[in-house]
Amino acid sequence: MKKTIFLLTGLLFLSNSFLQADEGMWLPVLIKKLNIKKMQEMGLQLSAEEIYSINQSSLKDAIPIFGGGCTSDVISKDGLLLTNYHCGYGRIQSHSTMENDYLKHGFWARTKEEELTNPGLSVTFLVRMEDVTDRINAKLNEKMTERERGDTIRKVSQELQKEATEGTHYESRVRNFFGGNQFYLLVFERYKDVRLVGAPPVSIGDFGSLTDNWMWPRHKADFCLFRIYMSPDGKPAEYAPGNIPYKPKHYLPVSIKGANNGDFAMILGYPGRTTRYMTSFGVKELMEITHPNRIKIRGKKLELMNTDMNADPAIRLKYAAKYKGSSNSWKYSIGQIRELKRMNVLIKKQETEDRFLKWLSEDDKRKEKYGQVLEIIEKVYTERRKYAYANQYIYESLLGGSEIISFTTQMNQLYRLLEDDHENKEEIDKIVSRLKSRAERHFKDYHLPTDKKITIAMFEYFIKDAPKEFHPASFSIIEKKYKGDLGKFSDDLFTKSIFADKARFNEFLNKPELKSLTKDLAFKMTEPIMTKLTEIGLKYRTISEDLRKSQRLFIAGLMEMEKDRVFYPDANSTMRLTYGTVSDYSARDAVVYKHYTTLKGVMEKEDTDNYEFIVPPKLKELYENKDYGRYGKNGTMPVCFITNNDITGGNSGSPVIGANGELIGLAFDGNWEGMSGDIAFEPEFQKTICVDARYILFIIDKFAGASHLIEEMTVIE
Repeated sequence: MKKTIFLLTGLLFLSNSFLQADEGMWLPVLIKKLNIKKMQEMGLQLSAEEIYSINQSSLKDAIPIFGGGCTSDVISKDGLLLTNYHCGYGRIQSHSTMENDYLKHGFWARTKEEELTNPGLSVTFLVRMEDVTDRINAKLNEKMTERERGDTIRKVSQELQKEATEGTHYESRVRNFFGGNQFYLLVFERYKDVRLVGAPPVSIGDFGSLTDNWMWPRHKADFCLFRIYMSPDGKPAEYAPGNIPYKPKHYLPVSIKGANNGDFAMILGYPGRTTRYMTSFGVKELMEITHPNRIKIRGKKLELMNTDMNADPAIRLKYAAKYKGSSNSWKYSIGQIRELKRMNVLIKKQETEDRFLKWLSEDDKRKEKYGQVLEIIEKVYTERRKYAYANQYIYESLLGGSEIISFTTQMNQLYRLLEDDHENKEEIDKIVSRLKSRAERHFKDYHLPTDKKITIAMFEYFIKDAPKEFHPASFSIIEKKYKGDLGKFSDDLFTKSIFADKARFNEFLNKPELKSLTKDLAFKMTEPIMTKLTEIGLKYRTISEDLRKSQRLFIAGLMEMEKDRVFYPDANSTMRLTYGTVSDYSARDAVVYKHYTTLKGVMEKEDTDNYEFIVPPKLKELYENKDYGRYGKNGTMPVCFITNNDITGGNSGSPVIGANGELIGLAFDGNWEGMSGDIAFEPEFQKTICVDARYILFIIDKFAGASHLIEEMTVIE
């Protein structure tokens, strides 16, 4: 397909006549107006109403938010739920012990009674969306300050949310789009009893792990299974033994027909965040501060963590989820800064801004309305630069680097109550109970020697790299009492602090006293860190106040400048639809990738000395015998495929849906060459990596022997 793009601040604004199949995260409520004709021309056999409807069951009713940051798919009439392995990874790890290591060996519930509960986990269905822009704009005027505008929007939003949910068990929120130029009301239904049903071993579900992350070709079965439960009367409910499997309004049939080159592919899900309206000044901040800092700090943390994980299987189990979460963002930064440079995104942004300024100069009214916008945006980024740097360093090295410091931050509420002359014992008891629960989870996956090594390294980085004006007052303790010797400081910190030892911490909670808390070295360090962070954050927000208004006006100006083009909004964790095709691609000169991978590639990557590339004996046996059942094709076992759909973080676990509304795969990643896509979509390079539905069912059926789960599904052959 010929690719014709119009790039404005990294966002592709498309005319109807040049609408590309693989560009745009579209609001499903608008597809009848904007997209359905093109989608049907590409092969879609469904109507817009079958995709999004509030009057009848539709695809949207089978696709809930999973937890707080992924997408999931209902695939049976009994609420069986499919999502990515990496989305369920933390839950699988939380159930694992050295005796029952579900990460290593996998987990498959043979009956519903064996399914594992997950306190705090929920799935959230979209009930409906409604454009409320006119309702909110009617209360706004140009004379308002940005703070007054924000207060008014919040007040009207609360009224709208109350109207939408009064007398129901639904939840709602109003979200802004296009930088606050448009607003939608979203109504949700949340289910809070979600149980783990099945997961392959990590050697299959996360094959290739960090090495292959963001890369193509890919060879992992990135999936796991949960089940939604409801009360006997059909309503959402907290976990209870008497709850019954959820009866969905719609569930997705699973196709094993295969994904062939050129096939139509549609993805529905909840992409988290894109910033394609970002100006060149924002890109510069990312390239010079955000990404370099993250790469350096997390790189050291991951190095130390990995050393200990390789030395002891027990430590590997404790730190598996932490390592995975941290490494994902680390490698993302490496990839994105590389692609931003390679694709000359900064220059493209500047060219867009030059066109915008030229357009302004042609009309006095435009100059009056938008004339100072880019100047103000540049000024804000310049003035907040040092605060952005310091803010990130505190989060990455101190709060996100040292576990003992991070854990200690949870004491603020108890500290305030103990400090109060009129102690509220009932309130203190509630907080103590919550802290005991948090401590149980924290210390289950905590290894003091590992944290000590990381804490020393993180403090070294902060002291060396953060300007003195941003050092918390407590750092004078290191300088004066310990003469700058972080080794001696950490010896005392991890030997004496109640926050380094579960027994000492619980002993304190049994009789919490202000004196013992304020004398604790970890607490002495942490309170001033939080104070300094608050101080930096206040200055950062004050400087950035003008940015919100200027960014909103800049977007409005772009939309006015290109008024004949169709816009799509940045991702903001609301349901979006993207469509395209299964397709090969050329990554660089003389490098062309096929659109699919097979089980042969798993065997070719096997490395018995590298935990990322271990292949289970049972999988090798199935491969050697070509025992693929009905899931293989021409003597091979398909594993993954790629499409040219437009996705980002939050789309993990999104269904890849074929022309007839059947699930053909599960989206789980983007590719290395398309890493700039959250800021500037690159149509030639950006791809969505998906695990083939055939491989998912093959692992469930032939590898795990969990055929009872296959029988639950509607399988299309």
